[in-house]
Amino acid sequence: MPATADGYDYGQEWQSSFNGRRQTSAIPNEISENDSDPMKSYFDSHTQGRGIWKWTHYFDIYHRHFSKFIGREVHVLEIGIYSGGSLTMWKEYFGQQCYVYGVDIEEACKVYADERTKIFIGDQQDRNFWTRIKPQIPLVDILIDDGGHEPEQQIATLEEMLPHLRPGGLYLCEDVHGSINGFNSYLNGLTAQLNASVRKVHDKEKGIVCSPTQFQADIHSIHFYPFVTVIEKTHSPVAQFAAPKHGTEWQPFL
Repeated sequence: MPATADGYDYGQEWQSSFNGRRQTSAIPNEISENDSDPMKSYFDSHTQGRGIWKWTHYFDIYHRHFSKFIGREVHVLEIGIYSGGSLTMWKEYFGQQCYVYGVDIEEACKVYADERTKIFIGDQQDRNFWTRIKPQIPLVDILIDDGGHEPEQQIATLEEMLPHLRPGGLYLCEDVHGSINGFNSYLNGLTAQLNASVRKVHDKEKGIVCSPTQFQADIHSIHFYPFVTVIEKTHSPVAQFAAPKHGTEWQPFL
């Protein structure tokens, strides 16, 4: 589509607005050294034991979206557990009421199971695999896809497991690399559904009112970060979108 190509070109040709000068926003867009991010602190101090491999800018994204679950009962599903270190990190971050479900294609990962960690071995692109294991996993609050990173794997996982998130739950896909990326193209199509417009009704009290699509009723937002996408579900289904007017003085042209 021409508009997609125009946006791609605009981003590629972007010139920094800093112009070589260091400027500081009044509202920081990342966690500063003075702020407390227990997960980043855990990662920085983890120099021995089970391996954790993460891009460092992910920790700002994690903390921004995950902190509301700290100290609560939370069910976390991670795809791609490799050397097992992140399974412990989630439990340390969220607390004693955190239950983790790990998925990996390697049988060796079964060793990471414990009283609060269940391990499932299978191919995330295999939809039959998800059909088999979903009855064994409660609705999850957080899904982290750090698996094979191939678009076909990511799409299959999203389609199978996004409905398995609780209201208010979060889906996070890591390592979405490349400006031309099949999964990113899929997400652009998905994002367009947030802006889908159905018939609008003019109501004297509520202003303009329209009913949401099924997708808009359940999906609160989609966030894009470098290499990461986060999808957040609504806490309860949205019944309607309304645009009321407030005030008594209006220009005559509308």
